[in-house]
Amino acid sequence: MSKSKILFIEPPRLYWFVMGEYCPPPTTLLTIAAYVEKELPDVGINVLDCQAGNVDWKGVERYIESYDPSMVITSGFTCNAYSCARTVEIVKNIDKDIVTVVGGIHFTSVPDESLINFPEIDYIVRGEGELTIVELIKSLENGKKIGNIKGLSFRHNGKNIHTPNRPLIKNLDSLPYPAYHLVEEYLSKYHFSMMAGKNTRYLVLEGARGCDHRCTFCTQWKHWNGMWRSKSPKRVVDEIEFLNKTFGGVFLWLTDDHFNIKMRGKKFCEELKKRRCKEDIMLFLQARTDDVSNNPDIVKKLREVGTYWIMCGVERGEKEILKEFKKNIKKEDAYKAMKTLRENDIFSHAMFVIGTRTDTHESIERLRQFSYDIESDFSIYTALTPFPGTIYYNAAKEKGWIHDDNYSNYDMAHAIMPTEMLTRKEVQEELWKCYNFFWGSYKRNISGLFSKNKLKRKLYHHMAGQHVLRKFRRLI
Repeated sequence: MSKSKILFIEPPRLYWFVMGEYCPPPTTLLTIAAYVEKELPDVGINVLDCQAGNVDWKGVERYIESYDPSMVITSGFTCNAYSCARTVEIVKNIDKDIVTVVGGIHFTSVPDESLINFPEIDYIVRGEGELTIVELIKSLENGKKIGNIKGLSFRHNGKNIHTPNRPLIKNLDSLPYPAYHLVEEYLSKYHFSMMAGKNTRYLVLEGARGCDHRCTFCTQWKHWNGMWRSKSPKRVVDEIEFLNKTFGGVFLWLTDDHFNIKMRGKKFCEELKKRRCKEDIMLFLQARTDDVSNNPDIVKKLREVGTYWIMCGVERGEKEILKEFKKNIKKEDAYKAMKTLRENDIFSHAMFVIGTRTDTHESIERLRQFSYDIESDFSIYTALTPFPGTIYYNAAKEKGWIHDDNYSNYDMAHAIMPTEMLTRKEVQEELWKCYNFFWGSYKRNISGLFSKNKLKRKLYHHMAGQHVLRKFRRLI
């Protein structure tokens, strides 16, 4: 393989209608691309973002033919696995010598299945991808053994080979900023209408990787070896300032699954308070309910430095189900967390799950009432989904609970499993009832449309035209 030309592709895909209309940047690919660019400056790199560029599958084919890459890299969640597979299929139809690489949590979780079902995949990068990708490129260029690269899955002599897992990067501060300069032509397209409006530039960054909790339905903690690793507060704030000044990022989503308010919130606020960009940004964070409820003083400081929106995984109110999920939170945490956010004028976003094995019509009705009682500004209800790589997936597969193997439906909007008392269709109907309960409330809608909170008004105005109820109805 001569000097490499790498093409990163964010393939055509449907985004989650539950969150309205939006176009996110391909942050995972930009993160990997930045590291390749840093370590291998002579390698040619290009990024094709099919969402922002409005590129269909024919356009993907034309772009690959035009750029003539030596390697194509793509990544996606479980519900986008087939889009990634179609991408590499197109690549091989154009030129079988182009090396195809896929990565991300889904392919990491089911490498054998993926190599068998999608023969167009040459390599799967498992786990943390930066070092593995760079070593793969260098080995292919120099003719070295691929089998010595950790964190890689591939075929050899008719067998699937899985090299040992790669150790995690110890110092995340050593990583470069995501390569947004490679998608400057698309920057004006990145937006999140529901959250900040179509004309507010939306960019994504990570301040930490992983989680040290063990939720049974979550893929993240296992992917990151059950560890929570954080960049330093200064490094995170430096990146926020850089994205704001250099690329005009205003609505910034920290993708950390667990912001960890108690551990780093105070230092983060102190660092951001020094920067002028705090007056120009809107931060979106994800936090546990107990972390919010136990640290109201730090939550107040977060609001003072530009945090406008916090999403919490409330999930359920029943002690037994929270224990089943291994959430290690209490029902009371949800009430306190939403109250704390409300008192600090931070938009409160609560996530809920239906479809556990013991769920009935009555238990889901209690969930709806609970979701109303905690008084969150916005609620999203999801169907319990057995994502590959989760504790729940292993149990569900072993016991035959999974009634839908189509990964395109693994979007938490489709019911994948029945419960002991409800059919899969009945779970789907209950999910629609949850949204009808929320969006069908005349009182809630009027309150939202005329709320003192600007983000809440914007969300309710936007979602009024998104026909979420109608879309969920079609799934029944």
